[in-house]
Amino acid sequence: MTDDKMIKRATDVYDSLCEMLETNNWKFERIPSANIVTFKTVGEDLPMDFIIKVDAEKQLVRLLSPISFEFPEDKRMEGAVVTSFANYNLADGSFDYDVKTGKTVFRMTTSFIDSLISSELLHFMVGCACYTVDEYNDKFFMVSKGMLSLDDFIKNYA
Repeated sequence: MTDDKMIKRATDVYDSLCEMLETNNWKFERIPSANIVTFKTVGEDLPMDFIIKVDAEKQLVRLLSPISFEFPEDKRMEGAVVTSFANYNLADGSFDYDVKTGKTVFRMTTSFIDSLISSELLHFMVGCACYTVDEYNDKFFMVSKGMLSLDDFIKNYA
């Protein structure tokens, strides 16, 4: 059950998130009824989509970035291996991989239970997520297309 205090705290975090994105000149879409923002960006190569939800009930900020392609059926095991190796090296966040569909999503969360989180932490989350997705999405893509072998991925990027 979400009480008024939890809803107020989530609203404050959502407002901080929107303010931080505006201050840093991010173009984003607001969905205030669901405490969600979405935005797109392009790193060094592939486009990246981001969804950030401020969850009042669980008192979490959830950042998701679905990777823009799926591993084809014949490369699904390679997808599982490269995402596992990537996760081993990450300081924060993780790649969730569905071996049945070949879909990959980067996920990062932080809690604001009994507290508020700073705009600096929200800025860190966005920056860290953008860097991490940009660092790995092209390598995952190359493995999915057979342009980069599993051995070369492990040797050079894991």
